[in-house]
Amino acid sequence: MAQQFLPMNALAPMLRTLTTLLLLAGLSACNDDSSSSSNSVPPAPVSSLGKYDLYNQCWVMKAGSAYVVRDGETFVANGTSAASAEKFYMRAANLARYLFYTPDEMLMTASGSEVSTVPLLEAEDGSDWTFTERGEVLNAATLGGSLAVGENGLLVLGDTPAPLTFEAAFGCAEYPEMPLGVIGQSYTGNVNEPVLGFAEVHAHMSMGSEMSDGSRNVGPSAGGVQWGQAVHRFGVPHALGNCESFHGPNGITDPEALILDTSPGTTHDTEGWPTFIDWPAHDSMLHQQMYWRWVERAWMSGLRLMTVLGTNIEALCEVAQATGPSRGQNPLDLDCVDMSVGMKQVEYLSDMQDYIDAQFGGPGKGFFRIVGSPAEAREVIAAGKLAVIPGLEFTNIWGCNVEFLPNGDETSSCTKDDIDAEIDRVWDAGVRQVFPFHDVDSSLGGAGLFQAILEFVNFYGTNRFFETYACEDGGVGEKFLYEAGLESLAADAPLLSSLGNDPISSALLDATNGTLPTLEPGRRCNARTVTELGIYAIDKMMKKGFIIDIDHAEIKSKQIMLDYTATTEPDYPMVSGHGGQGGINNEQAKQIIKQGGVIYPGNKNGFDHVQFLEQLKPLWDASGTAREFSVGYGADANGLRTLPGPRGMGRPPVNYPVKFFSGDDWGPQFSDIESLTLEMLLIPSDNGRLWNVNEGGMYHYGMIPDLVEEIRLEGGKDALDSFYNSAETYLRMWEQTLEASAHARTLPVPQTVPR
Repeated sequence: MAQQFLPMNALAPMLRTLTTLLLLAGLSACNDDSSSSSNSVPPAPVSSLGKYDLYNQCWVMKAGSAYVVRDGETFVANGTSAASAEKFYMRAANLARYLFYTPDEMLMTASGSEVSTVPLLEAEDGSDWTFTERGEVLNAATLGGSLAVGENGLLVLGDTPAPLTFEAAFGCAEYPEMPLGVIGQSYTGNVNEPVLGFAEVHAHMSMGSEMSDGSRNVGPSAGGVQWGQAVHRFGVPHALGNCESFHGPNGITDPEALILDTSPGTTHDTEGWPTFIDWPAHDSMLHQQMYWRWVERAWMSGLRLMTVLGTNIEALCEVAQATGPSRGQNPLDLDCVDMSVGMKQVEYLSDMQDYIDAQFGGPGKGFFRIVGSPAEAREVIAAGKLAVIPGLEFTNIWGCNVEFLPNGDETSSCTKDDIDAEIDRVWDAGVRQVFPFHDVDSSLGGAGLFQAILEFVNFYGTNRFFETYACEDGGVGEKFLYEAGLESLAADAPLLSSLGNDPISSALLDATNGTLPTLEPGRRCNARTVTELGIYAIDKMMKKGFIIDIDHAEIKSKQIMLDYTATTEPDYPMVSGHGGQGGINNEQAKQIIKQGGVIYPGNKNGFDHVQFLEQLKPLWDASGTAREFSVGYGADANGLRTLPGPRGMGRPPVNYPVKFFSGDDWGPQFSDIESLTLEMLLIPSDNGRLWNVNEGGMYHYGMIPDLVEEIRLEGGKDALDSFYNSAETYLRMWEQTLEASAHARTLPVPQTVPR
């Protein structure tokens, strides 16, 4: 494949500054001031700078005809030369929004009518300035007022905006940011050729302590238990700052320790940036795992397609909401409705796209691009960028909660008309991938069992424990690609003994009046399968053209879905990219592949990934598909689960630095791609972290390239080929989805469905 190249990412700020200086100097000898102080630069033609052009560079500023100088904690427009002016690093806070960062690491901030400085960690609403263009000058505004010139040239917040012009400078303090640890270039492609790159089919980048860039108060996801944000207008010190406000002093009220780990009393150091003493870590579920620079690092290594799913567990969120005061949170601030929280996370993706665009110079310039069709994804990937597909993963999709009544009846909170309306609304909002089922029973059907605590969450959400049966063929063994069902709670003594020892599990027990689920021996599967309303919803999803993820459905429900989606021409394909929760037997795996679907493993290190390839390849070959074998990834990062652990004793270590795209294991498809060097991630501070995949595994999403090197070490060329084919395979699946959708419009909806 003929490849072209993007600008060297690691040197982008330096190249932008050099380019700006050349432009501003006009390449004119008469304006050459190279012999003077580095603080003296040629004046900029004001017409050359727009509201997006100041991003992440060093400038001096004029307000009117005078340079802005520092006077203690205030700023005055009375300077006569660039040498005397205050130097501002103009950090992009979002599109056409900036932070004025001073050499002493303060932010120019408005409060009332005053404009002064505050420390970076105390940034507030008045620290974030929105720029507009007015003729050949710029204006800045915040808090409903404009940056203006008051008496004696003092900068104030007023009604009459000061005309602002900027000149490039040197000597600014560099704004703190997460390093990439990558040397080299990303690559582009050709829209008329197969995509070269890997697919991530299951991530939750929108999960965090606030579902916006921090400029709005949308609220947290996950019932206010997860700390950190993927993007933040004030950057990494705020996005990944101290988690004490969510997890308490020393992390003592962290719900992960309270219930997810069933070890109340466990503590952690709450400090994040820049030392990251205890988090992020592969086994830390409730700290941000997908900061945008970590995603950028993965993109540079060849990540070309990523599904980002809005997610929630309504019943568990309500329990967290009820126990919020014990963690210092106001329950009224926590939205727990699945559809509401999930769609807020989808909307947050647009904030992320805008924010990342701002870091690269304006609309459309960032690597992170939300797409709505495979054709659009191919164009984005050909340009060397990351195609992002919005999705939804939660129980009560389309608002279809169920309540079980004492007499055995059930009530649904949705109708067919509700489903029709919600499907249209969600599609119009850009969502393209959906889970019909999740962790708790709904009016559409039953959830696949895989975690003991969900028994109590199911009771809290539906007023009934799971009704179960003995899993067919024992649920495990050589007949299964993914194990089905769950061992009886009778085998989970640690969980039972710990229940009630913390606020969250106490709330769960209170909801059941202390009743425990029936402790039947053996491996149990959920007896509830797809309901008639569930088939109606799946049929409507097919007719709209959604990518349907089969995971989290009960294993018999999976078979119903597979058989129903095989009634189109071509077959309507489905995705399994989440670890097959609920179980997938070998025959179902072959059917998924034969029908054009994909099976990408969930959350594995390099060794386990290659083991999965060896298990899946015979099923792929036996399916009769003509497609080239490919397996991507499903990290489930931010999905309230642990990430892959350390490399392991006896395995060949990842030796840093690592060369990508060159060497015997990188096939001829990479021959036109310039090699890229992956360094061990280091936070540049006195006590900063080294993130070594051999020692700590997947600390966060920035370790995806390190895991790719693990895959190479374990599986060589064949494993790399299958991995870097996965984005193309996913796109072909998506294209088949839309082709089958057109035929699905003629299908009748069955009147009855097996239960």
